[in-house]
Amino acid sequence: MTSKILIVEDEPALQETLNYNLSRQGYTVDVAGDGKTALDIARRMHPDLIVLDIMLPILDGFEVCRILRQEMNVPILMLTAKDEEIDRVIGLEMGADDYLTKPFSMRELLARVKALLRRVRMIREELDSQAVPIKEILQFDTLVIDTNRREIEIEDTKLSLKPKEFDLLVFLVRHQGQVLTRELILERVWGWDFSGGSRTVDVHIRWLREKIEKDPAVPQRIITVRGIGYRFEG
Repeated sequence: MTSKILIVEDEPALQETLNYNLSRQGYTVDVAGDGKTALDIARRMHPDLIVLDIMLPILDGFEVCRILRQEMNVPILMLTAKDEEIDRVIGLEMGADDYLTKPFSMRELLARVKALLRRVRMIREELDSQAVPIKEILQFDTLVIDTNRREIEIEDTKLSLKPKEFDLLVFLVRHQGQVLTRELILERVWGWDFSGGSRTVDVHIRWLREKIEKDPAVPQRIITVRGIGYRFEG
């Protein structure tokens, strides 16, 4: 089945270049020049991947990403014209799966697109192969995680986690008591082809602590191992 890609880019020349090159690779491509149109097309198209620029009219890429993450789990490759860490961090916090800084080579963009689609395909194939899903409940004191339903409760109160926050927490919990390096966490949670740095892990750890720790400043569950990474204590 041909993968469907939505390009969200307001610069006509780049929009046309992306459309041409992705179409040549055999993908079904649609385009949007502003954030509002992007949301309308995404809801109708249900794309397999979205290439999303940050600087957009009406709604910027950050807001589009935030809204999309509440409605669907489509992978998002974010484009930014600024080579600043804060833009990348904000994009990843909003739920973007990867990013590219302009100007970029078309070969690199095509490689990132292929890697993201391959990752999604592998996840779908793994889910399809599980004819009878194994119910897994992870519980530590008042923290309860239902991995099948992707739901988390603390003291019978449901928490709202971003997809990567949930994946990160489950990975930490499944390796309770083990010291996990930032590099290992990046590889297992974000994928070996993810180009972001260890700052991504630190940001998501901070967000998790704010949601599952009684006092995020003095964490009791997610422990920092100075100079190495993190350890989960049940």
